[in-house]
Amino acid sequence: MTLAQLSAALNRGESRAVDLAEACTERIEASDSEGSRTFIRRNLRLTEDAFEADRVLQTGRHTPLTGIPVSVKDLFDIAGQVTTAGSVVLRDSPPAAVDSAVVARLKAAGMVIVGTTNMTEFAYSGLGLNPHYGTPRNPYDREVGRIPGGSSSGAAISVTDGMAAVAIGTDTSGSCRIPAALCGLVGFKPTARRVPRTGLIPLSTSLDSVGSIGHSVNCCALVDAVLAGESEINAPAPADLSGLSAGRLVNYVEEGVAPDVAAACELGLRRLEDAGLRIVDLQLQSLDAIPEIVADGGLTKYEAYLWHRPLLERRRDEYDPHVASRILLGAPSDETAYLAKIRLRQRMIERADQESHSVDFIVLPSVVMTAPSIDSLGEEDAYVRTNLAMLRNPGVANMLDRPAITLPIPGASRLPVGLMLMGETMGDRQLLAIARAAEIALQ
Repeated sequence: MTLAQLSAALNRGESRAVDLAEACTERIEASDSEGSRTFIRRNLRLTEDAFEADRVLQTGRHTPLTGIPVSVKDLFDIAGQVTTAGSVVLRDSPPAAVDSAVVARLKAAGMVIVGTTNMTEFAYSGLGLNPHYGTPRNPYDREVGRIPGGSSSGAAISVTDGMAAVAIGTDTSGSCRIPAALCGLVGFKPTARRVPRTGLIPLSTSLDSVGSIGHSVNCCALVDAVLAGESEINAPAPADLSGLSAGRLVNYVEEGVAPDVAAACELGLRRLEDAGLRIVDLQLQSLDAIPEIVADGGLTKYEAYLWHRPLLERRRDEYDPHVASRILLGAPSDETAYLAKIRLRQRMIERADQESHSVDFIVLPSVVMTAPSIDSLGEEDAYVRTNLAMLRNPGVANMLDRPAITLPIPGASRLPVGLMLMGETMGDRQLLAIARAAEIALQ
């Protein structure tokens, strides 16, 4: 059920927050559940928190999200808990003294935290594999065992499997949108500065953003209002697509797209055109700078290494080798090269703003492939090659500092395929309005 449906049921007294919490617990603990691989830490006060939400609901002084169960990626501080970031090297760290800004806002909105979700260690991969806590299986074709996508892997599976109604994740190069696209969900990445990152273990201070994964655009829009500290918790009304134009990005993002993904996206675009949207081909020559910016680890390797250096010196052998090798690309740090990449990115952003001013938003395939099997990524070359391919398209929005959302294309393929809509910097609520209309058209 969507957040709007759950909220309506709670307000009418047809359901209680404690019922929702118990249902989540049952799904986590079921014998055939992915729960043990989805959650790293569960909220030991879940029932008490749900009863408190029910008490608030009875007073009438509640928000639209009071009593809604939410999962939180294991990157955000929760007072009294150790934040481990999907790793084992932090598990003996002291518990957080206070809640992260994001967790504090969720609690203030009355949402009930189910627990912290599994992820790629330190959020440094788009595949979602974790050697320490296991890898939650994609709900599609579990017998084969397909990747969930990452780095917010457990976040997506907590939603697909009903272990939470909505999930909070981070998105540095697609870490909310990749798992959402691969699992048939909606994933939203806001303009980074709209959501505070206090109390969040960083990956890249230049590119990190805090987003959500849910069953609908409305779900992500409601949560975004909370995370961004909007004065009211609501979702914008659907836009009128017949008065809008979209730029179909035809350079940088279409090379190497799998045939089934390309066909699904074509079907999605035709459905949007049938709803009245005008679609034009768009080239952003500014994106030619991305390969130079991301070469040899890009901005992330410098920023990640600064944070991880003390840990790596003491406990390198305990890291996931895939993650440690990427972080170590930042050693020794070359400040001149780093600053040059910062300046190049800023020029790219400015040029892209000029190149895209003629359209209301941009459309592109969310990722270039459907979810591969976990077993197919055992070799280092396959892991690196697939990870780079998975990150390329969603990473455009992070590079351009723009909001972006992935929408599933129902009935378009055997495995889920996502279509990404990208808006203008700080035009998040407008993009969500467009996405609500697009979601209807894609049905």
